[in-house]
Amino acid sequence: MRLFLIAGEASGDSLGAALMAGLKALHPGVEFHGIGGPLMQAEGLESRFPMEELSVMGLWEVLPKYRALKARIAQTARAVADLTPDALITIDSPDFCLRVAALARAANPRLKTIHYVAPSVWAWRPGRAAKMAQVIDHVLALLPFEPPYMQAAGMSCDFVGHPVVAAPRATPDQAVAFRETHMIGPDQPLVLCLPGSRRGEVARLAPRFDEALMRLRDREPGLRVVLPTVRGVAAMVRQMAARWPVAPIVIEAPEDKRAAFAAADLALAASGTVSLELAANHTPMVIAYDMAPLTRLILGRLLRVDTVTLVNLVSETRAIPEFLGRACRPGPIAAELARLLNDPVAVAAQHAAMEVTMQRLGAGGEAPGLRAARSVLRVLGRG
Repeated sequence: MRLFLIAGEASGDSLGAALMAGLKALHPGVEFHGIGGPLMQAEGLESRFPMEELSVMGLWEVLPKYRALKARIAQTARAVADLTPDALITIDSPDFCLRVAALARAANPRLKTIHYVAPSVWAWRPGRAAKMAQVIDHVLALLPFEPPYMQAAGMSCDFVGHPVVAAPRATPDQAVAFRETHMIGPDQPLVLCLPGSRRGEVARLAPRFDEALMRLRDREPGLRVVLPTVRGVAAMVRQMAARWPVAPIVIEAPEDKRAAFAAADLALAASGTVSLELAANHTPMVIAYDMAPLTRLILGRLLRVDTVTLVNLVSETRAIPEFLGRACRPGPIAAELARLLNDPVAVAAQHAAMEVTMQRLGAGGEAPGLRAARSVLRVLGRG
Protein backbone atom coordinates (compact mmCIF):
# COMPACT_ATOMS: atom_id res chain seq x y z
CA MET A 1 0.00 0.00 0.00
CA ARG A 2 1.34 3.42 -1.03
CA LEU A 3 0.15 6.65 0.54
CA PHE A 4 0.91 10.25 -0.37
CA LEU A 5 0.78 12.52 2.69
CA ILE A 6 0.99 16.32 2.89
CA ALA A 7 1.56 18.37 6.04
CA GLY A 8 2.22 22.09 5.97
CA GLU A 9 3.13 23.09 9.51
CA ALA A 10 4.46 21.77 12.81
CA SER A 11 1.10 20.59 14.19
CA GLY A 12 0.37 18.74 10.95
CA ASP A 13 3.81 17.17 11.04
CA SER A 14 3.04 15.80 14.50
CA LEU A 15 -0.35 14.44 13.39
CA GLY A 16 1.17 12.89 10.31
CA ALA A 17 3.96 11.19 12.25
CA ALA A 18 1.51 9.62 14.72
CA LEU A 19 -0.70 8.45 11.85
CA MET A 20 2.29 6.96 10.07
CA ALA A 21 3.38 5.11 13.22
CA GLY A 22 -0.15 3.74 13.62
CA LEU A 23 -0.31 2.62 9.99
CA LYS A 24 3.06 0.88 10.25
CA ALA A 25 1.87 -0.97 13.34
CA LEU A 26 -1.39 -2.09 11.74
CA HIS A 27 -0.24 -2.58 8.14
CA PRO A 28 3.48 -3.39 7.94
CA GLY A 29 5.09 -2.60 4.61
CA VAL A 30 3.11 0.56 3.88
CA GLU A 31 5.01 3.11 1.74
CA PHE A 32 4.95 6.81 2.50
CA HIS A 33 5.53 9.63 0.03
CA GLY A 34 4.84 13.34 0.10
CA ILE A 35 5.67 16.46 2.13
CA GLY A 36 6.30 16.67 5.85
CA GLY A 37 8.56 17.91 8.59
CA PRO A 38 11.16 16.27 10.81
CA LEU A 39 8.73 14.06 12.72
CA MET A 40 7.22 12.56 9.56
CA GLN A 41 10.68 12.19 8.09
CA ALA A 42 11.71 10.24 11.19
CA GLU A 43 8.85 7.84 10.44
CA GLY A 44 10.17 7.22 6.93
CA LEU A 45 8.91 10.07 4.73
CA GLU A 46 11.32 11.73 2.30
CA SER A 47 9.85 15.23 1.94
CA ARG A 48 9.81 16.53 -1.62
CA PHE A 49 10.55 20.07 -0.41
CA PRO A 50 10.81 21.82 2.99
CA MET A 51 7.47 21.81 4.78
CA GLU A 52 8.18 25.30 6.16
CA GLU A 53 7.47 26.78 2.73
CA LEU A 54 3.78 26.11 3.40
CA SER A 55 3.61 27.58 6.92
CA VAL A 56 1.79 30.76 5.90
CA MET A 57 -1.49 31.97 7.39
CA GLY A 58 -3.81 34.84 6.55
CA LEU A 59 -4.67 36.66 3.33
CA TRP A 60 -2.14 39.46 3.79
CA GLU A 61 0.63 36.99 4.61
CA VAL A 62 -0.11 34.71 1.63
CA LEU A 63 -0.18 37.38 -1.08
CA PRO A 64 3.61 37.91 -1.36
CA LYS A 65 4.17 34.17 -1.64
CA TYR A 66 1.19 33.38 -3.85
CA ARG A 67 3.16 32.62 -7.03
CA ALA A 68 5.61 30.31 -5.25
CA LEU A 69 2.78 28.49 -3.44
CA LYS A 70 0.84 28.07 -6.69
CA ALA A 71 3.90 26.46 -8.28
CA ARG A 72 4.28 24.10 -5.33
CA ILE A 73 0.60 23.15 -5.60
CA ALA A 74 1.03 22.19 -9.26
CA GLN A 75 4.30 20.36 -8.55
CA THR A 76 2.73 18.36 -5.71
CA ALA A 77 -0.37 17.45 -7.72
CA ARG A 78 1.85 16.15 -10.53
CA ALA A 79 3.78 14.05 -8.02
CA VAL A 80 0.53 12.51 -6.78
CA ALA A 81 -0.56 11.75 -10.35
CA ASP A 82 2.79 10.15 -11.16
CA LEU A 83 2.78 7.99 -8.03
CA THR A 84 -0.85 6.76 -8.31
CA PRO A 85 -1.09 6.09 -4.53
CA ASP A 86 -3.84 4.12 -2.82
CA ALA A 87 -4.85 7.39 -1.15
CA LEU A 88 -3.90 11.03 -0.83
CA ILE A 89 -3.93 12.06 2.84
CA THR A 90 -3.85 15.80 3.38
CA ILE A 91 -3.20 17.08 6.90
CA ASP A 92 -4.62 20.48 7.90
CA SER A 93 -3.25 23.44 5.82
CA PRO A 94 -6.45 23.46 3.72
CA ASP A 95 -5.49 26.39 1.48
CA PHE A 96 -2.65 24.33 0.06
CA CYS A 97 -3.86 20.78 0.60
CA LEU A 98 -7.33 21.07 -0.87
CA ARG A 99 -6.02 22.74 -3.99
CA VAL A 100 -3.63 19.84 -4.46
CA ALA A 101 -6.50 17.40 -3.87
CA ALA A 102 -8.62 19.14 -6.51
CA LEU A 103 -5.89 18.93 -9.15
CA ALA A 104 -4.98 15.35 -8.21
CA ARG A 105 -8.64 14.27 -8.32
CA ALA A 106 -9.04 15.95 -11.73
CA ALA A 107 -6.11 13.91 -13.03
CA ASN A 108 -7.43 10.71 -11.42
CA PRO A 109 -11.16 10.77 -10.55
CA ARG A 110 -10.83 7.43 -8.74
CA LEU A 111 -8.18 8.70 -6.32
CA LYS A 112 -9.22 8.16 -2.70
CA THR A 113 -8.79 11.36 -0.69
CA ILE A 114 -8.65 11.71 3.11
CA HIS A 115 -8.26 14.94 5.04
CA TYR A 116 -6.97 14.99 8.62
CA VAL A 117 -8.39 17.84 10.73
CA ALA A 118 -11.92 18.97 9.94
CA PRO A 119 -12.34 22.60 8.93
CA SER A 120 -13.79 24.67 11.75
CA VAL A 121 -17.09 25.28 9.95
CA TRP A 122 -18.77 25.56 13.35
CA ALA A 123 -16.75 28.77 13.85
CA TRP A 124 -16.77 30.45 10.44
CA ARG A 125 -17.51 29.91 6.74
CA PRO A 126 -19.82 26.88 7.02
CA GLY A 127 -19.84 26.56 3.23
CA ARG A 128 -16.27 25.23 3.36
CA ALA A 129 -17.54 21.75 4.20
CA ALA A 130 -19.63 21.45 1.03
CA LYS A 131 -16.76 22.81 -1.05
CA MET A 132 -14.34 20.37 0.56
CA ALA A 133 -16.71 17.47 -0.14
CA GLN A 134 -16.13 18.02 -3.86
CA VAL A 135 -12.56 16.71 -3.53
CA ILE A 136 -12.43 14.85 -0.18
CA ASP A 137 -14.03 11.47 0.57
CA HIS A 138 -13.26 11.01 4.27
CA VAL A 139 -12.32 13.24 7.20
CA LEU A 140 -10.42 12.47 10.40
CA ALA A 141 -11.77 14.83 13.06
CA LEU A 142 -9.94 15.98 16.18
CA LEU A 143 -12.97 17.33 18.03
CA PRO A 144 -15.95 15.23 19.13
CA PHE A 145 -18.63 17.60 17.82
CA GLU A 146 -17.26 17.80 14.25
CA PRO A 147 -18.42 14.60 12.46
CA PRO A 148 -22.07 15.70 11.99
CA TYR A 149 -20.93 18.82 10.14
CA MET A 150 -18.78 16.78 7.76
CA GLN A 151 -21.42 14.08 7.23
CA ALA A 152 -24.06 16.69 6.46
CA ALA A 153 -21.82 17.95 3.66
CA GLY A 154 -21.52 14.48 2.13
CA MET A 155 -18.24 13.15 3.50
CA SER A 156 -17.69 10.25 5.86
CA CYS A 157 -16.00 11.29 9.09
CA ASP A 158 -14.56 9.67 12.21
CA PHE A 159 -13.67 11.40 15.48
CA VAL A 160 -10.24 9.95 16.16
CA GLY A 161 -9.29 11.90 19.27
CA HIS A 162 -6.91 14.77 19.71
CA PRO A 163 -3.16 13.98 19.80
CA VAL A 164 -2.72 16.09 22.92
CA VAL A 165 -4.21 13.31 25.06
CA ALA A 166 -1.40 10.93 24.06
CA ALA A 167 1.47 13.41 24.07
CA PRO A 168 4.23 12.70 26.60
CA ARG A 169 4.27 14.95 29.65
CA ALA A 170 6.98 15.76 32.14
CA THR A 171 6.93 14.25 35.61
CA PRO A 172 6.83 16.40 38.76
CA ASP A 173 10.49 15.58 39.32
CA GLN A 174 11.37 16.82 35.83
CA ALA A 175 9.43 20.02 36.49
CA VAL A 176 11.40 20.60 39.70
CA ALA A 177 14.65 19.83 37.88
CA PHE A 178 13.80 22.41 35.18
CA ARG A 179 13.42 25.11 37.81
CA GLU A 180 16.64 24.08 39.51
CA THR A 181 18.59 24.00 36.25
CA HIS A 182 17.54 27.54 35.43
CA MET A 183 17.87 28.76 39.02
CA ILE A 184 14.18 29.54 39.44
CA GLY A 185 13.12 29.40 43.07
CA PRO A 186 10.03 27.43 44.11
CA ASP A 187 8.27 30.68 45.05
CA GLN A 188 9.24 32.61 41.91
CA PRO A 189 6.41 32.98 39.37
CA LEU A 190 7.27 31.21 36.12
CA VAL A 191 5.36 32.30 33.02
CA LEU A 192 5.41 30.70 29.58
CA CYS A 193 5.43 33.08 26.61
CA LEU A 194 4.05 31.39 23.49
CA PRO A 195 3.67 33.87 20.60
CA GLY A 196 3.03 31.25 17.90
CA SER A 197 4.82 28.93 15.50
CA ARG A 198 4.61 31.01 12.30
CA ARG A 199 6.89 33.91 11.46
CA GLY A 200 3.98 36.29 10.90
CA GLU A 201 2.46 35.42 14.26
CA VAL A 202 5.70 35.90 16.12
CA ALA A 203 6.45 39.21 14.42
CA ARG A 204 2.97 40.53 15.29
CA LEU A 205 2.49 39.12 18.78
CA ALA A 206 5.94 39.01 20.37
CA PRO A 207 6.26 42.80 20.93
CA ARG A 208 2.84 42.91 22.62
CA PHE A 209 3.56 39.81 24.69
CA ASP A 210 6.92 41.32 25.61
CA GLU A 211 5.34 44.55 26.86
CA ALA A 212 2.61 42.70 28.76
CA LEU A 213 5.19 40.59 30.55
CA MET A 214 7.33 43.62 31.35
CA ARG A 215 4.29 45.19 33.02
CA LEU A 216 3.65 41.97 34.89
CA ARG A 217 7.29 41.93 36.04
CA ASP A 218 6.79 45.40 37.52
CA ARG A 219 4.14 43.84 39.77
CA GLU A 220 6.02 40.59 40.32
CA PRO A 221 9.76 41.45 40.52
CA GLY A 222 10.84 37.81 40.81
CA LEU A 223 9.01 36.81 37.62
CA ARG A 224 10.86 34.50 35.20
CA VAL A 225 9.80 33.94 31.60
CA VAL A 226 10.34 30.90 29.38
CA LEU A 227 9.99 31.16 25.61
CA PRO A 228 9.48 27.74 23.98
CA THR A 229 9.90 27.83 20.21
CA VAL A 230 10.01 25.58 17.14
CA ARG A 231 12.53 25.15 14.36
CA GLY A 232 10.85 27.40 11.79
CA VAL A 233 10.92 30.52 14.00
CA ALA A 234 13.67 29.70 16.52
CA ALA A 235 16.24 32.14 15.09
CA MET A 236 13.65 34.91 14.96
CA VAL A 237 12.55 34.28 18.56
CA ARG A 238 16.13 34.24 19.85
CA GLN A 239 16.88 37.51 18.08
CA MET A 240 13.84 39.16 19.65
CA ALA A 241 14.57 37.72 23.09
CA ALA A 242 18.09 39.13 23.02
CA ARG A 243 16.61 42.65 23.12
CA TRP A 244 14.57 42.06 26.29
CA PRO A 245 15.87 43.89 29.38
CA VAL A 246 15.59 40.69 31.43
CA ALA A 247 16.41 37.86 29.06
CA PRO A 248 13.83 35.06 28.94
CA ILE A 249 14.87 31.42 28.83
CA VAL A 250 14.54 30.32 25.19
CA ILE A 251 14.10 26.58 24.72
CA GLU A 252 13.66 24.46 21.61
CA ALA A 253 14.22 20.82 22.63
CA PRO A 254 10.93 18.90 23.09
CA GLU A 255 11.98 17.52 26.49
CA ASP A 256 12.75 21.04 27.75
CA LYS A 257 9.41 22.27 26.47
CA ARG A 258 7.55 19.48 28.30
CA ALA A 259 9.39 20.25 31.53
CA ALA A 260 8.67 23.97 31.17
CA PHE A 261 4.96 23.34 30.64
CA ALA A 262 4.86 21.25 33.80
CA ALA A 263 6.91 23.73 35.82
CA ALA A 264 5.09 26.93 34.82
CA ASP A 265 2.59 28.76 36.98
CA LEU A 266 0.95 30.55 34.09
CA ALA A 267 1.08 31.01 30.32
CA LEU A 268 0.47 33.79 27.83
CA ALA A 269 -0.23 32.07 24.54
CA ALA A 270 -1.36 32.69 20.98
CA SER A 271 -4.66 31.13 20.03
CA GLY A 272 -4.39 27.59 18.69
CA THR A 273 -3.75 24.03 19.75
CA VAL A 274 -1.21 25.20 22.32
CA SER A 275 -4.17 25.87 24.63
CA LEU A 276 -4.78 22.13 24.68
CA GLU A 277 -1.12 21.40 25.48
CA LEU A 278 -1.39 23.79 28.38
CA ALA A 279 -4.66 22.19 29.49
CA ALA A 280 -3.06 18.74 29.46
CA ASN A 281 -0.48 20.10 31.90
CA HIS A 282 -3.04 22.00 34.00
CA THR A 283 -1.23 25.25 33.28
CA PRO A 284 -3.51 28.31 33.74
CA MET A 285 -3.45 30.56 30.69
CA VAL A 286 -4.39 33.79 29.01
CA ILE A 287 -4.97 33.64 25.25
CA ALA A 288 -4.15 36.61 23.02
CA TYR A 289 -4.13 36.86 19.24
CA ASP A 290 -4.26 39.31 16.38
CA MET A 291 -3.89 39.22 12.60
CA ALA A 292 -3.00 41.62 9.84
CA PRO A 293 -5.66 44.37 9.66
CA LEU A 294 -7.29 43.11 6.44
CA THR A 295 -7.42 39.51 7.65
CA ARG A 296 -8.80 40.65 11.02
CA LEU A 297 -11.55 42.67 9.33
CA ILE A 298 -12.65 39.79 7.13
CA LEU A 299 -12.59 37.15 9.86
CA GLY A 300 -14.32 39.42 12.34
CA ARG A 301 -17.35 39.53 10.05
CA LEU A 302 -17.35 35.78 9.47
CA LEU A 303 -16.93 34.38 13.00
CA ARG A 304 -19.96 32.47 14.31
CA VAL A 305 -18.69 31.76 17.86
CA ASP A 306 -17.93 34.00 20.82
CA THR A 307 -14.66 32.24 21.70
CA VAL A 308 -11.82 30.75 19.66
CA THR A 309 -10.06 28.94 22.50
CA LEU A 310 -10.46 25.18 22.15
CA VAL A 311 -10.61 24.57 25.90
CA ASN A 312 -13.60 26.91 26.10
CA LEU A 313 -15.29 25.27 23.11
CA VAL A 314 -14.77 21.65 24.08
CA SER A 315 -15.60 22.15 27.77
CA GLU A 316 -18.56 24.40 26.90
CA THR A 317 -17.29 27.01 29.37
CA ARG A 318 -15.63 30.37 29.03
CA ALA A 319 -13.05 29.76 31.73
CA ILE A 320 -10.06 30.84 29.62
CA PRO A 321 -9.75 34.62 29.15
CA GLU A 322 -9.11 35.88 25.62
CA PHE A 323 -7.76 39.12 24.13
CA LEU A 324 -8.41 38.99 20.40
CA GLY A 325 -8.00 41.47 17.57
CA ARG A 326 -8.15 45.05 18.78
CA ALA A 327 -8.37 43.77 22.37
CA CYS A 328 -4.90 42.25 22.06
CA ARG A 329 -3.22 45.03 24.04
CA PRO A 330 -0.44 44.75 26.63
CA GLY A 331 -2.18 46.61 29.46
CA PRO A 332 -5.32 44.45 29.78
CA ILE A 333 -3.32 41.28 29.12
CA ALA A 334 -0.89 42.11 31.95
CA ALA A 335 -3.79 42.86 34.32
CA GLU A 336 -5.39 39.48 33.60
CA LEU A 337 -2.10 37.65 34.07
CA ALA A 338 -1.63 39.37 37.42
CA ARG A 339 -5.16 38.40 38.45
CA LEU A 340 -4.59 34.75 37.65
CA LEU A 341 -1.41 34.68 39.70
CA ASN A 342 -3.43 35.76 42.73
CA ASP A 343 -6.93 34.33 42.19
CA PRO A 344 -7.22 30.63 43.15
CA VAL A 345 -10.93 30.59 42.28
CA ALA A 346 -10.24 31.57 38.67
CA VAL A 347 -7.43 29.02 38.47
CA ALA A 348 -9.73 26.30 39.85
CA ALA A 349 -12.33 27.13 37.18
CA GLN A 350 -9.68 26.74 34.49
CA HIS A 351 -8.53 23.41 35.93
CA ALA A 352 -12.11 22.07 35.92
CA ALA A 353 -12.57 23.10 32.28
CA MET A 354 -9.25 21.45 31.41
CA GLU A 355 -10.33 18.13 32.96
CA VAL A 356 -13.57 18.09 30.98
CA THR A 357 -11.70 18.98 27.80
CA MET A 358 -9.19 16.15 28.11
CA GLN A 359 -11.93 13.59 28.80
CA ARG A 360 -13.93 14.69 25.77
CA LEU A 361 -10.84 14.60 23.54
CA GLY A 362 -10.22 10.93 24.31
CA ALA A 363 -7.95 10.79 27.35
CA GLY A 364 -7.59 7.24 28.63
CA GLY A 365 -8.57 5.62 25.33
CA GLU A 366 -6.62 4.30 22.35
CA ALA A 367 -3.96 6.68 21.06
CA PRO A 368 -5.34 9.07 18.41
CA GLY A 369 -2.67 8.15 15.88
CA LEU A 370 -3.73 4.53 16.07
CA ARG A 371 -7.41 5.44 15.90
CA ALA A 372 -6.70 7.56 12.84
CA ALA A 373 -4.79 4.69 11.23
CA ARG A 374 -7.72 2.31 11.81
CA SER A 375 -10.05 4.83 10.21
CA VAL A 376 -7.81 5.17 7.15
CA LEU A 377 -7.50 1.41 6.72
CA ARG A 378 -11.25 0.93 7.08
CA VAL A 379 -11.98 3.52 4.40
CA LEU A 380 -9.44 1.86 2.09
CA GLY A 381 -10.90 -1.58 2.73
CA ARG A 382 -7.77 -2.79 4.52
CA GLY A 383 -9.16 -2.85 8.04
